[in-house]
Amino acid sequence: MNGFKATTLGIQHLLAMYAGAILVPLIIGAELNFTPAQMTYLVAIDIMMCGIATLLQVWKGKYIGVGLPVVLGCTFTAVTPIIAIGSSSGLGAIYGAIIASGVIIVLISGVFGLLVRFFPPVVTGSVVTIIGISLIPVAINNMGGGQGAADFASSSNIGLAFITLLIIILIYRFSGGFIRAIAILLGLVIGTVIAIFIGKVDFTPVIEASWLHVAMPFYLATPTFEISAIITMTLVAMVSLVESTGVYYALSDICDKRLTSKDLAKGYRSEGLASIIGGIFNAFPYTTFSQNVGLIQVSGVRDRKVIFITGGMLVALGFLPKLAALTTIIPLPVLGAAMLAMFGMVITQGIKMLAPEIAKSMENAMIVAISVGLGIGVSVVPELFAALPEAFGLNVLTSNGIVCGSVTAIVLNIVFNMIGRKK
Repeated sequence: MNGFKATTLGIQHLLAMYAGAILVPLIIGAELNFTPAQMTYLVAIDIMMCGIATLLQVWKGKYIGVGLPVVLGCTFTAVTPIIAIGSSSGLGAIYGAIIASGVIIVLISGVFGLLVRFFPPVVTGSVVTIIGISLIPVAINNMGGGQGAADFASSSNIGLAFITLLIIILIYRFSGGFIRAIAILLGLVIGTVIAIFIGKVDFTPVIEASWLHVAMPFYLATPTFEISAIITMTLVAMVSLVESTGVYYALSDICDKRLTSKDLAKGYRSEGLASIIGGIFNAFPYTTFSQNVGLIQVSGVRDRKVIFITGGMLVALGFLPKLAALTTIIPLPVLGAAMLAMFGMVITQGIKMLAPEIAKSMENAMIVAISVGLGIGVSVVPELFAALPEAFGLNVLTSNGIVCGSVTAIVLNIVFNMIGRKK
């Protein structure tokens, strides 16, 4: 494959994952009240770390790298827990938890295959569904202009949000292949252009941002280590590994490559290492992006050279805060519309995973009913278990809806499907 074609395909992969990559720092930064300068750094360092995580995974080394054409980005699974940790314990606790969970994943990477049995589709599907539903209020608030905004739910905000949503729907309906893969990104761009004409875009962050910067360890906060936050992020990481395993196998089929347990361990180790590096540079944990698998199927190109180019471009973009600042000026109604589509797709992915499992048995239906119900309930009414004693660690398991729902699904799956199961 010549360099021009490889570069073109590399750009396509970058665009396919870009909307998902930038949404995570934009959501977290907005919810934790980051300044424009902090937000610019967060987006830039996240894009850079997406590139580093991708390169670690594509490169097939002795101890790291699954060696498949896979692109990595920050997992949406981590969004709600990160916001919850940051709101209650501060930024340091977020990055301490990300680093610690990464270390744990590296340590258990060789035996995680044995732990996967505790994360069947009925468990991971429940967790993904809880995450998607928990994120919808964030999208709806942004569609209105942001909670507490003076013009919240104004006609201009609602109109801009639904115009953006309509653009995304039309692109998705009347296009295919690569264009469909970047429908949300195109919706963000077109929605922002429309917002410029109605005076809803402030270019100040772009003007004030520098053209070049160097990534600094612990730029936003110095890590602190809290057990509840570490448990939360470790559970998130394990669920992400299960999802990644599915992507690894899908790509192995596409690439006609047989995966061994050592290959899987190296893939898990790479994701753990990416989380450690992400935490050090105040970014996020990283996981495989399934949308890029679809692009490989559409293009038919399975050459890892293309993904190496994608990873290199992502790293290069991370040194350019001026470009990162462009993403921070996207108006909240436009961002909210894109979030609604993206998080809605997370919910549908969870439902897709759960549907065949529920059909298998009434026991699975009960697992889903209780775990999803309790997970969403705690997310909506977080003070429900506030009176429980901290001495027994119950507050760790009940303070976050995703953790509560995840643990419930794991325990109920053991009770219904593993203990005393008939052969």
